[in-house]
Amino acid sequence: MTQNPTHNARPEAAPRSPLHRPAHHESGAQHVTGRARYIDDLPDPPGAVWCAPVVSPIARGRIVSRDATAARAMPGVRAVLFGEDVPGRNLIGAVIHDEPVLATEEVFAVGQAVALVVADDPHLAAKAAAAVAIEYAELPAILSIEAAIAAEAYIGVPHVIARGDLEAAFAQAAHVVEGTMRTGAQDHFYLETHAALVWPEEAGCFKVFSSTQHPSEVQREIAAVLGIGAHRVVCEVPRMGGGFGGKESQASPFACMAALAAWHTGRPARIWLERGQDMAWTGKRHPFESKFRAAFGPDGAILGLDVQLYCDAGWSADLSLAILDRGLFHLDSSFFIPAVRYEGRACRTNTPSNTAFRGFGGPQGMFVTDEIINRASEALGLDPALVRLRNFYGPPMNPAEAGLEGAPLRAADPGARDRTHYGQQVKHNRLPRIARELLTGSRYAARRAEIEAFNATSPWVKRGIGFQPVKFGISFTKGFLNQAGALVLIYPDGTVQLNHGGTEMGQGLHTKMAAVCAHELGVRTDAVRVMHTSTEKVPNTSATAASSGSDLNGQAVREACATLRGRLRPVAAGMLGVDASEASRIEFEGGYVGLPGGNVRAFSDVCTQAWLQQVSLSSTGFYRTPGINYDPVAGRGEPFYYFAFGGAVCEVELNGLTGEHRLTRVDILHDVGASLVPTIDRGQVEGAFAQGYGWLTCEEVLFDAKGHCKTTGPSTYKIPAVGDMPLDFFVNLLDDAPQPGVIGGSKAVGEPPFMLGIAAITALRHGISAFGPGVVSLASPATPEALLRAIEAQRGRQAAS
Repeated sequence: MTQNPTHNARPEAAPRSPLHRPAHHESGAQHVTGRARYIDDLPDPPGAVWCAPVVSPIARGRIVSRDATAARAMPGVRAVLFGEDVPGRNLIGAVIHDEPVLATEEVFAVGQAVALVVADDPHLAAKAAAAVAIEYAELPAILSIEAAIAAEAYIGVPHVIARGDLEAAFAQAAHVVEGTMRTGAQDHFYLETHAALVWPEEAGCFKVFSSTQHPSEVQREIAAVLGIGAHRVVCEVPRMGGGFGGKESQASPFACMAALAAWHTGRPARIWLERGQDMAWTGKRHPFESKFRAAFGPDGAILGLDVQLYCDAGWSADLSLAILDRGLFHLDSSFFIPAVRYEGRACRTNTPSNTAFRGFGGPQGMFVTDEIINRASEALGLDPALVRLRNFYGPPMNPAEAGLEGAPLRAADPGARDRTHYGQQVKHNRLPRIARELLTGSRYAARRAEIEAFNATSPWVKRGIGFQPVKFGISFTKGFLNQAGALVLIYPDGTVQLNHGGTEMGQGLHTKMAAVCAHELGVRTDAVRVMHTSTEKVPNTSATAASSGSDLNGQAVREACATLRGRLRPVAAGMLGVDASEASRIEFEGGYVGLPGGNVRAFSDVCTQAWLQQVSLSSTGFYRTPGINYDPVAGRGEPFYYFAFGGAVCEVELNGLTGEHRLTRVDILHDVGASLVPTIDRGQVEGAFAQGYGWLTCEEVLFDAKGHCKTTGPSTYKIPAVGDMPLDFFVNLLDDAPQPGVIGGSKAVGEPPFMLGIAAITALRHGISAFGPGVVSLASPATPEALLRAIEAQRGRQAAS
């Protein structure tokens, strides 16, 4: 085998690192051409069967009898399975094992699975499922947070976080805001519904293809349900058509059902939910209700805040307690509040078990305090943006820096304003910088004055503007979940296969990991192939969630690549005639290996030589986030590795006759650190804003009085469409803001921009207030009906005055 000659210098045309540079999504071409393969696109294996769950039609009741005789008699029906047919453990669950795969004695929600039909095709399976006769004795159901509170139906114990003298805060308050506030559910509406394919292999092993954000959990749950070791189950995730948290824990039950079918029939088994089934049977974003009392000074300073926070968990625990925790952690939003008492409870109701959703309780917590600020601002006659600036973490900001009129807050101890209510220091605080650049760059103050002038002369159409800052904690708050692994394989031709524990759901994680790997090895991204996520390549991973996919997996990829560079350097040194003591100075860049300014060899040549010298060209990498800790009893700790920041200015136009509105302009400045791939991050910011805006304005999940979900498709459930996007949409990423201790100086971007959508509510309240005096009363979500009711209330006050 011949070797290419040594190059005197790296060719000028050699590509540099792809890190921090724009790039196309690694699967973008497959997405738009339809060549991307999802679970349901995988061809049916020979002899494959289909699964159809038989689900409860009532919200709560006892199972009196079950009869599958008619269904089993149908030609092509291979099995009808009940809870007693589970060979291992029938109970699963993300944290607490309280969810039967198939209910045996009681049902606790409409859509809970009671039996499983296995048949030769999906149509026959559905027909046979309808023929399974189950008799229930209906019991009283709890269908709201209010009913759960009255019945004291809770999951877990209260979580309380407190600091400061709340009584003194209210004693010196110039204004007190109190009341009750609600935020609604939100359906994930991923394009790909829940799906799984389980293939029995030899020796009692199973290969699982699942549309899941958490392949290791699917592996563990299937092993427990089948009563076998996890080593006999491999879970692979090609890609997902969206997840948004809805596939973090709730993919497991459906994968377990397919595994049961494969176990009992010995055939490959698949399950796929129709859109209506997916929306009716699976959990949503948690509805929250808060009872609050807030003390304000005359200048809008928040002196104290007392909040009782309740979330609707649904019928089982799922991830509700952790979601409630994050809601409590984010009740501060972006603001230092010297005296607080926050108490959280998870309410058990007879509805589908609610689950993770982008922001994981953070949006529900933040919305409470930001709405309180809006109400206090309206009562005090102050610009809500001014009130927000005056309450930022850190030394009081001079509003004039952001172009606003008003004096800075007079804080008793400016230096003590950098710790959260749970005791974590807010380091690298970029809120003041974002506010300065965003508010001046968007001409916020001038536009607000122009809007006031327009509203004074326009009787039926009003405009409004709002500013929303964001501070969002990044990490899994359960410390042990902050870990990730990677496996990198190099071949003699210099090409690379990359395995990591994160899953791709359209968010661009694989694109970022390919860029990290290419940067670390000094090769082009087209030399790196990101493999399907699989538990046989990278074991014991955490879910791709908590906005931590890039942070955790990127560090693991870097560690694996660093090991490989260490093995290749001595080989390269020999090829370059470099003394071994100089090997540590050898660099990898642009597909070449060599000393700075010296001779180089092609990366592929070095890999070939390493193979010939019997040097291992594969390595694992592992990373765990340091310093994460929290004591829930004391209500103190550091549950986050760092904070991400952002800001949005939103302008709306509101029709006073119909309650309809449109976004006329949105300006966003978001902190992503030193972006790994700016094009990917920009798309995440745009999409998160749209999804947050949809949650608060048009997405309304409705149940009837018997606990049946009535919003089970796009005809009854509205998500934002292209026509709902701003007429002018300006999105910028904060420049020169690398984050220490994170891969490439980057920051997480999946969840933090979601809360930017709150700016639309502030803008809508501004527009509504132009119809009459007093504090605006606006329900959430702010649908046209809710907006029209709020407008009519303002008009009524105007007429009364």
